[in-house]
This record gives sequence, structure tokens and C-alpha cells, in this order.
Amino acid sequence: MALLELINANLRIAHKVCNSYFRDPDDRDDAFQEMMYQLWRSYPRFDGRSKFSTWMYGVCLNTALTYKRKLKENEPLSGKHEQIAEVTKDEKTDLLNAAISTLSPINKAIILLYLEEMSYDEIAGITGLTRSNVSVKIVRIKKELKDKL
Repeated sequence: MALLELINANLRIAHKVCNSYFRDPDDRDDAFQEMMYQLWRSYPRFDGRSKFSTWMYGVCLNTALTYKRKLKENEPLSGKHEQIAEVTKDEKTDLLNAAISTLSPINKAIILLYLEEMSYDEIAGITGLTRSNVSVKIVRIKKELKDKL
């Protein structure tokens, strides 16, 4: 029962990863189900050395990347977004999500973790990169997103 409580407390992680990696609602639903299965399956190996949310991010991101590879779905958005005089917060979020969806899978993972205010060390632990590599990538990703927006 502890696993269900931990997952429910951090469910937004799985939804955020699904929304970032999959446009099609059916793909999102299928990926979400696969994430839940992978969390259940790998929970016995969770040793508590990191926060549960950090571990859950790792499982969800790896599951999304594996699922995306299976779908062979890698089509970027076409065209550029036009500047809008008055953009609501929801529209800004949608534009940011659209720009994030065009990033490479590893860059997408890094920026999602960064937006969750995870430390560089936590991001490095989840992605398998070094702390300094994470730092450099974040600077480059921010520039890439700024250019797209």
C-alpha cells in the first residue's frame, strides 16, 4: 500500500512526462499505463538513497524514452510560433510545452527536471550525465528554447 500512496502523491510527474513526450492522447494513455507498470515492477529495487520523486522521474523518463523509441515517433513541430500581443498564462504554457516537445529526448528530460527545480546533482543522477555537463546543457537548452519562442 505504501507504493500506491507514494505514486499518488507524485502522480503529476508521470502526467508531466507523458504530456511532454506524447501528443497523441492514446499514446499518452498507453505510456502512462506503462509507467505505472514499470514503477510497480521496479519498486523492489528502490533503495531510498534518493527521494522517491527523483527515482520516479528516472523511471518515468526512461519508460517514456523506451516507449517513444518503440513508436518511432520523432516529428518536430512545423513552422514558427508568431508573437501574440496578449498571451494568457495557459497560452504561454502551451507555447513552452510545444517548444519543449521539439527538443531531443535527453534535452527534454533535462529541462523538465530543471523546471521541477531539481538540483544539477539530482538531474545528473537521473540522466547519467556529469554535473558540469548538465550545467552546460541547461544553458544551451535555454538558448534553444528562447530562439524557438
